[in-house]
Parts: sequence; C-alpha cells; structure tokens
Amino acid sequence: MSGSLRVGMDTTDDFEVEGRLLTDVGGTLPTEVLSTPGMIAMMERTATMLVRPALDDGKATVGFEVNVKHVGAARKGDRCQVYARLDEIVDGRKLRFEVQVTANDGRTIGVGRHERRVIDAVPREK
Repeated sequence: MSGSLRVGMDTTDDFEVEGRLLTDVGGTLPTEVLSTPGMIAMMERTATMLVRPALDDGKATVGFEVNVKHVGAARKGDRCQVYARLDEIVDGRKLRFEVQVTANDGRTIGVGRHERRVIDAVPREK
C-alpha cells in the first residue's frame, strides 16, 4: 500500500439531488426524493474517490458491505453533502469507512458504515 493511505483521512463532496439519484417509489409519492440506492451510491463513490489517489498503481477498490440508515428526506433539487472517513485498515486491504449524507440545512439524511476491499485492477478486454 502507498504510504499516503492512512486511518483518519476524510473528504466531503457536494451534490444536487437529481437524475438517477431520484425515486417517486413507483408513483406513490407526490414528489421525487433521494432514493436509498442513490444515497448509497454517493457514499460509495465518495469513499472510493477518497482513497483512490493513495493506492499503488494497478490497485483499485470494490465495495463489499454497506450498513446505513436512511433517516431523512431530500427532495429533487436539494443540495446535500456526503462525507467519508477512513476509520480502519485491516490486513492492508480491507478499508472501513464512516459515511454520512446531510442536507444543506443541516438535517441528517443518511448515516452508517461502508467497507471496501483493495484489489488488483484488471484492464477490460476489448
């Protein structure tokens, strides 16, 4: 592992609730909101981008566990912030993160833990 991969590194990223992040739960809601899969995707992406520059050449990460609670609503067009912090490195290849999404008004939208594994990146065949 690169010397720059370390416990405690963290990052935040802002995003707008739009497009593929939305659901109206099959038409059962009067307005579109941030879907749980969309929220998890933002959490995973942020954790990935946090550690990517610290990995050795030829390495990547894949997610293998997500344990989050979706506790608040974010509507279409809302601005949110996603946070990820690397809390633990196990055997040099298992990465455990704290993840959270908050709305710009300070409400917690989602909170939990995410785990990724460092793998050898295999180039795609054409």
